[in-house]
Amino acid sequence: MSLPYVLLSAAVSLDGYLDDTGPDRLLLSSPADFDRVDEVRASVDAILVGAGTIRADNPRLLVNSPGRRAARIAAGKPEYPLKVTVSGSGELDPAANFWHTGGDKLVATTDKGAERVRQLGLAADVFALGPDLDWRRLLEHLHAVRGVDRLMVEGGGTVHTQLLQQGLADELQLALSPLFVGTPEAPRLFGPGAYQSGRLRLVETRPIEDVVLMRYEPTAPGTGDLPSAADHHWLALACDLAADCPPSETAFSVGSVVVAEDGTELARGHSREAGDPVVHAEEAALAKLDPADPRLATATVYTSLEPCTHRASRPKPCARLILDAGVRRVVTAWREPDTFVTAADGSGALAAQGVSVVVLPEYEERAKAPNRHLPG
Repeated sequence: MSLPYVLLSAAVSLDGYLDDTGPDRLLLSSPADFDRVDEVRASVDAILVGAGTIRADNPRLLVNSPGRRAARIAAGKPEYPLKVTVSGSGELDPAANFWHTGGDKLVATTDKGAERVRQLGLAADVFALGPDLDWRRLLEHLHAVRGVDRLMVEGGGTVHTQLLQQGLADELQLALSPLFVGTPEAPRLFGPGAYQSGRLRLVETRPIEDVVLMRYEPTAPGTGDLPSAADHHWLALACDLAADCPPSETAFSVGSVVVAEDGTELARGHSREAGDPVVHAEEAALAKLDPADPRLATATVYTSLEPCTHRASRPKPCARLILDAGVRRVVTAWREPDTFVTAADGSGALAAQGVSVVVLPEYEERAKAPNRHLPG
């Protein structure tokens, strides 16, 4: 199922703390950065915080600008984004500001936690995730049931850590404040645990008064059948490459990218690349790599159209080239129609050989776009 775009937002000290241990919240952002956060809140469909953040900071999580609220209403949106909190225990304070400001609220909790929450009589919907907190299930629910396309996550550190470790965060917006906390007991932004490998991609740095905003995107592919946030980035790139193909009346326009386990781009290609009228996208990309490259065994091939299983122009179809390269994971946007080959099933052929095949249908229209001129 499709998930919303998940944006993690936080402000930290130079030594990586979210707060100090004093009785009052430590203000890490500048006034201009608080206004930037307000702008981001106005742009999303929901804002999420953990129950610990409600207990520690007692936030209202509002869009403070009247102009931005008016613009939301003019666009047919609620005045305020949906407010979501996550609590494993369901132990929440009914007097907290969270419940008495803004618009609709949702509590995501466990089955046992849901019983406690309902007894509190909060003005909020309750969504039980099962015996344990399940982030992927919550995100699926927010997208499919609550219509959330963009989700802003404002803490705390445990929530940010879990979403990053599970490959569910599309973007990290980090405001770096020019001060130190230095207290070991103070809360940190990220905790210990197994994170995805590889470096994040820096997409923006911006000074905002004495604060520096840094925006990062994860790059590491998912594992097995579960898509990661980075899978969306790489598949979108493959679809963009398909748009670069010289048009043909007898073949699809397809783009492909090969990405290592740590998020390093190994190669890219597209149909009819370099003037070759019959080369396929996956073929063009794999041909740029040493067949003995050890990174291929844990790499992911992204392709806007599923790899072919039959072709007349070359001895081996792309599904066979992928298998011969030792690649064990493929992410695609579009299953091959019967335009040129009847009942083609590259995904099935790969899966039968133990390859994990992930289809992200939300990219199907982008994959089809450069092929609109073809029959069917």
